[in-house]
Amino acid sequence: MENSLLKNVKGTKDFMPQEQMLRDRIRRTLEEVFEAYGCKPLETPMLSSYELLASKYGGGAEILKEVYQLSDQGERELALRYDLTVPLAKVVGMNPEMRLPFKRYEIGKVFRDGPVKPGRFREFVQCDVDIVGSSSMLAEAELISMAFAAFERLDLDVYIEVNNRKLLSGILQELGVPEDRAGDVMLSLDKLEKIGIKGVLEDLRERGVEDALIEAVGGFLQEGEATLVRLEERFSSELVQEGVQELKQLFSYLQGSHVTGEVRFQPFLARGLGIYTGTVYEIFLQDQSITSSIGSGGRYDRIIGQFLGDGREYPAVGISFGQDVILTALTLKPMEINERTADILVVPMGTEALSLGLANRLRLAGIKTELELSGRKLKKALDYANKEQIPLVLIYGENEVEKGAVVLRDMRKGDEKTVPLALLEQQIADAITNL
Repeated sequence: MENSLLKNVKGTKDFMPQEQMLRDRIRRTLEEVFEAYGCKPLETPMLSSYELLASKYGGGAEILKEVYQLSDQGERELALRYDLTVPLAKVVGMNPEMRLPFKRYEIGKVFRDGPVKPGRFREFVQCDVDIVGSSSMLAEAELISMAFAAFERLDLDVYIEVNNRKLLSGILQELGVPEDRAGDVMLSLDKLEKIGIKGVLEDLRERGVEDALIEAVGGFLQEGEATLVRLEERFSSELVQEGVQELKQLFSYLQGSHVTGEVRFQPFLARGLGIYTGTVYEIFLQDQSITSSIGSGGRYDRIIGQFLGDGREYPAVGISFGQDVILTALTLKPMEINERTADILVVPMGTEALSLGLANRLRLAGIKTELELSGRKLKKALDYANKEQIPLVLIYGENEVEKGAVVLRDMRKGDEKTVPLALLEQQIADAITNL
């Protein structure tokens, strides 16, 4: 009879060692890149007051439907955080003496009681970097440069689509789209690459957009490719021109700093309609093995100031990396994944205490070492090493103690040799290098 207690809560998952080691590698790689760019680590509580998350400038009414609510023994209304941006705003507000710009990264779990589907959980990890206190396009350029550096370290080939919300909003204004319809039109235009012009116009009809507006949008789309140069010439409003100049500045910084990754101007990229105020960007795999974005972000100059209501301005820009989708991308490249818990297994043959000392000696030398603890016979210990993909086995018996040596077995080649204890660390390090 199945034990009904032995199952996960819907939308959660156990990550077994092989998968978790890969997740840990992703996290370590991102942390190393973030810190190389001068970002400071921050950790905020998963628990928050519900009032904070439900505030006017939090995630909005839609996200509140997905907030996990709870209460403590003092009957205070609490909630689990649904992102890392609201906690960042809280930290900025609680520390008015904070030196700006503040460059922080945070990698942590967030929770959303939303739909569950492949690759989408209710408990998941966000990997965020935000720069608070800089209005310069240099901040965006640095985040884009950092993204390329991170994915190069992860051996994933990506491109980044970039747009500017001022540009897109200004275009719609000049086409006669009223503010209360701009969101619907942006969401439809965001699908242009997937569904084409005809699909966009049909999507607008389904959203109940007026025929005159659909005709205006359709006429614009029929004019040809919406390059930055053409948009600058076609639209004269201050909002469009400001968006164009910001994008030109961004591209100039990227080119001047020799950032080699591919950046594509995508004039209809929308993202976070109620959040972003300027630059927006999404990161995609070049090979399209995964079609959804594996990272995204943008500039949100008003949110923190409005959220805190302290009369100050907090220009901010951020980027978020999707750990779960990066994990999926790496698992699609099995030949390039080399995750193991140990480099060597030490097998005592009646030399338990001495073998523990020997294992500790190897650990001090930086060698990942596992000690056989179950008293297995040699054959079973070797079988275990094979199954755990441990490439080297050190056999240490009484004969080896007398000789001042060990037997070192290479599990991949199937050969073994006797190694003097004095040369042990170097011999193992050489063997690991040649794996």
